[in-house]
Amino acid sequence: MRKYDYRAVIFDLDGVLTDTAHYHYLAWKKLAESVGASFDEAFNEQLKGVDRMGSLNLILAASGKDFSDADKLMLADQKNLHYQSLIAQLSPTDLLPGAAESLQQIRAAGLKTALASVSKNAQAVIERLGIAGQFDVVVDATKIKNSKPDPEIFLTAAAGLGLTSDVCFGVEDSIAGIRAIKSANMFALGIGSPGVLTEADVVIAGLHQFSLQDYLK
Repeated sequence: MRKYDYRAVIFDLDGVLTDTAHYHYLAWKKLAESVGASFDEAFNEQLKGVDRMGSLNLILAASGKDFSDADKLMLADQKNLHYQSLIAQLSPTDLLPGAAESLQQIRAAGLKTALASVSKNAQAVIERLGIAGQFDVVVDATKIKNSKPDPEIFLTAAAGLGLTSDVCFGVEDSIAGIRAIKSANMFALGIGSPGVLTEADVVIAGLHQFSLQDYLK
Protein backbone atom coordinates (compact mmCIF):
# COMPACT_ATOMS: atom_id res chain seq x y z
CA MET A 1 0.00 0.00 0.00
CA ARG A 2 1.23 3.50 -0.80
CA LYS A 3 2.04 5.49 2.32
CA TYR A 4 -0.04 8.47 1.26
CA ASP A 5 -3.17 6.31 1.32
CA TYR A 6 -3.29 6.36 5.14
CA ARG A 7 -6.37 7.99 6.60
CA ALA A 8 -6.13 6.98 10.26
CA VAL A 9 -3.73 5.97 13.01
CA ILE A 10 -4.75 3.46 15.67
CA PHE A 11 -2.81 3.58 18.93
CA ASP A 12 -2.24 1.11 21.72
CA LEU A 13 -2.21 2.81 25.13
CA ASP A 14 0.16 1.25 27.67
CA GLY A 15 3.79 1.66 26.64
CA VAL A 16 2.90 3.87 23.68
CA LEU A 17 1.06 6.95 24.99
CA THR A 18 1.71 6.47 28.71
CA ASP A 19 3.51 4.00 30.91
CA THR A 20 0.97 2.38 33.17
CA ALA A 21 2.71 -0.95 32.59
CA HIS A 22 4.54 -0.56 35.91
CA TYR A 23 1.23 -0.20 37.72
CA HIS A 24 -0.05 -3.35 36.02
CA TYR A 25 3.14 -5.09 37.10
CA LEU A 26 2.69 -4.08 40.73
CA ALA A 27 -0.96 -5.14 40.75
CA TRP A 28 -0.26 -8.50 39.11
CA LYS A 29 2.71 -9.13 41.39
CA LYS A 30 0.57 -8.58 44.48
CA LEU A 31 -2.06 -10.96 43.14
CA ALA A 32 0.53 -13.59 42.16
CA GLU A 33 2.02 -13.52 45.63
CA SER A 34 -1.44 -13.97 47.14
CA VAL A 35 -1.90 -17.26 45.26
CA GLY A 36 1.65 -18.51 45.71
CA ALA A 37 2.87 -17.94 42.16
CA SER A 38 6.36 -16.68 41.38
CA PHE A 39 6.20 -13.39 39.48
CA ASP A 40 8.99 -11.18 38.13
CA GLU A 41 9.70 -8.80 35.25
CA ALA A 42 10.40 -11.70 32.88
CA PHE A 43 7.02 -13.29 33.64
CA ASN A 44 5.37 -9.89 33.26
CA GLU A 45 6.65 -9.69 29.66
CA GLN A 46 4.34 -12.61 28.81
CA LEU A 47 1.35 -10.51 29.84
CA LYS A 48 1.97 -7.63 27.42
CA GLY A 49 -0.95 -7.26 25.05
CA VAL A 50 -2.92 -9.98 26.85
CA ASP A 51 -6.30 -9.17 28.38
CA ARG A 52 -7.08 -9.37 32.10
CA MET A 53 -8.53 -12.88 32.24
CA GLY A 54 -5.84 -14.21 29.92
CA SER A 55 -3.15 -12.72 32.14
CA LEU A 56 -4.83 -14.08 35.25
CA ASN A 57 -4.98 -17.59 33.78
CA LEU A 58 -1.24 -17.50 33.05
CA ILE A 59 -0.49 -16.51 36.64
CA LEU A 60 -2.87 -19.07 38.15
CA ALA A 61 -1.36 -21.80 35.97
CA ALA A 62 2.04 -20.90 37.41
CA SER A 63 0.68 -21.37 40.94
CA GLY A 64 -0.05 -25.02 40.26
CA LYS A 65 -3.41 -24.70 42.01
CA ASP A 66 -6.97 -25.10 40.76
CA PHE A 67 -9.42 -22.20 40.87
CA SER A 68 -13.13 -22.09 40.14
CA ASP A 69 -14.59 -19.60 37.69
CA ALA A 70 -16.01 -17.67 40.65
CA ASP A 71 -12.55 -17.55 42.25
CA LYS A 72 -11.06 -16.24 39.00
CA LEU A 73 -13.60 -13.46 38.72
CA MET A 74 -12.97 -12.46 42.33
CA LEU A 75 -9.19 -12.40 41.81
CA ALA A 76 -9.53 -10.43 38.57
CA ASP A 77 -11.66 -7.85 40.39
CA GLN A 78 -9.09 -7.63 43.20
CA LYS A 79 -6.32 -6.97 40.71
CA ASN A 80 -8.38 -4.32 38.93
CA LEU A 81 -9.26 -2.50 42.14
CA HIS A 82 -5.59 -2.39 43.12
CA TYR A 83 -4.63 -1.14 39.65
CA GLN A 84 -7.33 1.54 39.74
CA SER A 85 -6.02 2.79 43.08
CA LEU A 86 -2.53 3.05 41.59
CA ILE A 87 -3.61 5.03 38.50
CA ALA A 88 -5.94 7.36 40.37
CA GLN A 89 -3.30 10.08 40.40
CA LEU A 90 -2.50 10.00 36.67
CA SER A 91 -2.38 13.40 34.94
CA PRO A 92 -1.25 14.87 31.62
CA THR A 93 2.30 14.92 33.01
CA ASP A 94 2.24 11.11 32.73
CA LEU A 95 2.05 11.17 28.93
CA LEU A 96 5.18 9.74 27.37
CA PRO A 97 7.45 12.18 25.47
CA GLY A 98 6.02 13.00 22.06
CA ALA A 99 2.60 11.47 22.73
CA ALA A 100 0.60 14.71 22.81
CA GLU A 101 2.54 16.17 19.89
CA SER A 102 2.01 13.05 17.76
CA LEU A 103 -1.74 13.12 18.29
CA GLN A 104 -1.80 16.83 17.42
CA GLN A 105 0.23 16.23 14.24
CA ILE A 106 -2.13 13.52 13.06
CA ARG A 107 -5.33 15.41 13.73
CA ALA A 108 -3.97 18.65 12.26
CA ALA A 109 -3.26 16.72 9.05
CA GLY A 110 -6.91 15.65 8.89
CA LEU A 111 -6.35 11.99 9.72
CA LYS A 112 -8.59 10.14 12.15
CA THR A 113 -7.38 8.57 15.36
CA ALA A 114 -8.48 5.58 17.41
CA LEU A 115 -7.39 3.86 20.58
CA ALA A 116 -7.13 0.05 20.67
CA SER A 117 -6.36 -1.09 24.21
CA VAL A 118 -7.16 -4.37 25.94
CA SER A 119 -7.40 -2.44 29.21
CA LYS A 120 -10.95 -2.07 30.50
CA ASN A 121 -9.70 1.11 32.19
CA ALA A 122 -8.59 2.71 28.92
CA GLN A 123 -11.29 5.40 28.88
CA ALA A 124 -10.56 6.42 32.47
CA VAL A 125 -6.83 6.56 31.75
CA ILE A 126 -7.09 8.80 28.68
CA GLU A 127 -9.46 11.09 30.54
CA ARG A 128 -6.93 11.50 33.35
CA LEU A 129 -4.20 12.07 30.77
CA GLY A 130 -6.28 14.82 29.17
CA ILE A 131 -6.33 13.24 25.69
CA ALA A 132 -9.81 11.68 25.57
CA GLY A 133 -10.91 14.32 23.08
CA GLN A 134 -8.11 13.37 20.70
CA PHE A 135 -9.72 10.07 19.67
CA ASP A 136 -12.58 9.51 17.25
CA VAL A 137 -13.04 5.94 18.49
CA VAL A 138 -11.99 4.04 21.63
CA VAL A 139 -12.02 0.23 21.57
CA ASP A 140 -11.23 -1.62 24.79
CA ALA A 141 -11.65 -5.15 26.14
CA THR A 142 -15.36 -4.64 26.76
CA LYS A 143 -15.98 -4.27 23.01
CA ILE A 144 -14.17 -7.37 21.71
CA LYS A 145 -14.21 -11.12 22.23
CA ASN A 146 -10.65 -11.97 21.21
CA SER A 147 -7.51 -10.42 22.65
CA LYS A 148 -4.28 -9.60 20.81
CA PRO A 149 -2.62 -11.15 18.79
CA ASP A 150 -6.07 -11.65 17.27
CA PRO A 151 -6.71 -8.69 14.93
CA GLU A 152 -10.26 -8.09 16.21
CA ILE A 153 -9.45 -4.98 18.25
CA PHE A 154 -7.78 -3.22 15.30
CA LEU A 155 -10.45 -4.30 12.83
CA THR A 156 -13.12 -3.06 15.25
CA ALA A 157 -11.35 0.30 15.55
CA ALA A 158 -11.09 0.67 11.78
CA ALA A 159 -14.77 -0.20 11.37
CA GLY A 160 -15.67 2.32 14.06
CA LEU A 161 -13.82 4.96 12.06
CA GLY A 162 -15.77 3.94 8.97
CA LEU A 163 -12.59 2.84 7.22
CA THR A 164 -11.10 -0.33 5.78
CA SER A 165 -8.02 -1.67 7.53
CA ASP A 166 -5.68 -1.03 4.59
CA VAL A 167 -5.96 2.75 5.03
CA CYS A 168 -5.07 2.61 8.74
CA PHE A 169 -1.81 1.96 10.50
CA GLY A 170 -1.30 0.77 14.03
CA VAL A 171 1.16 1.75 16.75
CA GLU A 172 2.12 -0.88 19.34
CA ASP A 173 4.85 -1.75 21.82
CA SER A 174 4.17 -5.49 22.26
CA ILE A 175 4.84 -8.50 20.06
CA ALA A 176 1.21 -9.58 20.43
CA GLY A 177 0.07 -6.13 19.38
CA ILE A 178 2.32 -6.00 16.32
CA ARG A 179 1.02 -9.41 15.24
CA ALA A 180 -2.55 -8.18 15.69
CA ILE A 181 -1.85 -5.16 13.47
CA LYS A 182 -0.23 -7.25 10.74
CA SER A 183 -3.09 -9.78 10.87
CA ALA A 184 -5.48 -6.87 10.36
CA ASN A 185 -3.60 -6.02 7.13
CA MET A 186 -2.26 -2.75 8.51
CA PHE A 187 1.17 -1.14 8.52
CA ALA A 188 2.73 -1.74 11.96
CA LEU A 189 4.78 0.93 13.71
CA GLY A 190 6.57 -0.56 16.70
CA ILE A 191 7.55 1.39 19.81
CA GLY A 192 10.57 -0.15 21.50
CA SER A 193 13.47 -2.31 20.37
CA PRO A 194 13.93 -3.52 16.76
CA GLY A 195 15.49 -6.66 18.20
CA VAL A 196 12.24 -7.48 19.99
CA LEU A 197 9.59 -6.14 17.63
CA THR A 198 11.00 -7.98 14.64
CA GLU A 199 7.65 -8.29 12.86
CA ALA A 200 6.96 -4.53 12.81
CA ASP A 201 7.37 -2.62 9.55
CA VAL A 202 9.24 0.20 11.29
CA VAL A 203 10.43 0.52 14.90
CA ILE A 204 11.17 3.75 16.77
CA ALA A 205 12.23 4.18 20.38
CA GLY A 206 9.23 6.32 21.29
CA LEU A 207 6.74 8.83 19.95
CA HIS A 208 9.30 11.58 20.51
CA GLN A 209 10.80 10.20 17.27
CA PHE A 210 7.49 10.17 15.41
CA SER A 211 7.00 12.37 12.36
CA LEU A 212 3.75 11.93 10.44
CA GLN A 213 5.44 13.04 7.22
CA ASP A 214 7.54 9.86 7.28
CA TYR A 215 4.36 7.91 6.62
CA LEU A 216 2.68 10.29 4.17
CA LYS A 217 5.43 10.68 1.61
